[in-house]
Amino acid sequence: MNKQLRTLIVLVMAALMACPVFTQAADRAHTLKVYNWADYIDMDNVLNKFPAWYKEQTGEDVEIIYQTFDINESMLTEIEIGHEDYDVICPSEYIIERMLRHGLLLPINKDFGSLPDYTKLVAPFAQRMFQQMVSEEEMDDMLASDYTVGYMWGTTGLLYNPKFVDEADIRSLGGLLNPKFKDRIFMKDAFRDVYSVVVLYVYRDEIARGEVTRENLVANITDERIARVEEFLTQAKNNIAGWEVDFGKEEMAKGKTWLNLSWSGDAQWAIDEASEVGVELKYIVPEEGSNVWFDGWCIPKYAQNVKAASYFINYLCMPENAILNMEEIGYVSVIASPEILEWANDTENIKETADLSYFFGPEATAIHANQVLYPDKSVIDRCALMHDCDTKTEAMLDMWNRVKGDNLGGSNLMLIVGIVIVLLVAFFVILGINKNKQKKLRSRRH
Repeated sequence: MNKQLRTLIVLVMAALMACPVFTQAADRAHTLKVYNWADYIDMDNVLNKFPAWYKEQTGEDVEIIYQTFDINESMLTEIEIGHEDYDVICPSEYIIERMLRHGLLLPINKDFGSLPDYTKLVAPFAQRMFQQMVSEEEMDDMLASDYTVGYMWGTTGLLYNPKFVDEADIRSLGGLLNPKFKDRIFMKDAFRDVYSVVVLYVYRDEIARGEVTRENLVANITDERIARVEEFLTQAKNNIAGWEVDFGKEEMAKGKTWLNLSWSGDAQWAIDEASEVGVELKYIVPEEGSNVWFDGWCIPKYAQNVKAASYFINYLCMPENAILNMEEIGYVSVIASPEILEWANDTENIKETADLSYFFGPEATAIHANQVLYPDKSVIDRCALMHDCDTKTEAMLDMWNRVKGDNLGGSNLMLIVGIVIVLLVAFFVILGINKNKQKKLRSRRH
């Protein structure tokens, strides 16, 4: 390569590097950046087919950049602090509430021309729940549905092994205090979820007397309520084998533990997995009540392709796509169209019926549905939406740290001790290697 050609290449590269804003902007206009939970969409039949569908609807090309996150807070930090330009995100209800409060969401553009607005197929039940994310002061001026559209939903309850646990023992959350469950319970390492369930138990008498509602208990966090929840969890510590976010369902599926505070979608996964190895599992929502949770699609403040993001949200609300996603990930869509009702009504395999009129309307009072995924109306009536802790976040975290303390569970403690020993051995081995290298290096220099 001659000198002139090398010089030309260097100049061209320098010019390209000097103007990244323009090249990025050109690509960005035809790019949709999606930020979602891992394993939370049908990649082949839904996500990967969106560009062709979008081209058909708009005549425009779009390329998807798909990324995943593990926890809500990391996603929020990237947007709130890092100003990341994701076009569409899928946070949980309490993060949506926080983002609405801090002006971190853009309105969803629901003008799809001749294309139907499939977001209207979201169950009114889900829409009412989402509206609870908006405070009473903001209620007149803000509709949550303008900024977020539901995706999946479920409940929190107790996944249990009937070989070891009688249902009568855990109909009430107070069953977690039973001494026969010592070191047999896995608790969710998620303070908001746990608080939202336990607070309904510790105030069960006040609820029965009509002195307070479940919605108020979950939404309005006070020092007194935190203290009473802490007292219950401290009493339950002797029975807790460990704190988990994801592996509890696997331990249950293998028959290695008896009880797990679980999200309904994870519970159904565990039930299915366990049945393949001859283990029976069941799921129950405590009689005092629990939380009903939602994940929803939003367009964050720094998005650069609002049009494609809006179309993407509408695309996911199409009944055929909602069914594909449910079958792939095992959770339940908020879409309540006739197609979804037909899909949920499994008369061949499910004998019991459930009243799902709260979700599908008056024609759905006796549906042969899987009640882990589609709870009966009587269950939903005693559930409340989980909320952001807001100014009580620090107090909740302090309580959570005090409760967990040194309660690691026997197996977890042994695991941590083993890890520490391995790390110490590795440290001294590496230290010895480095010293030998330094000696050899010094000898070479000399």
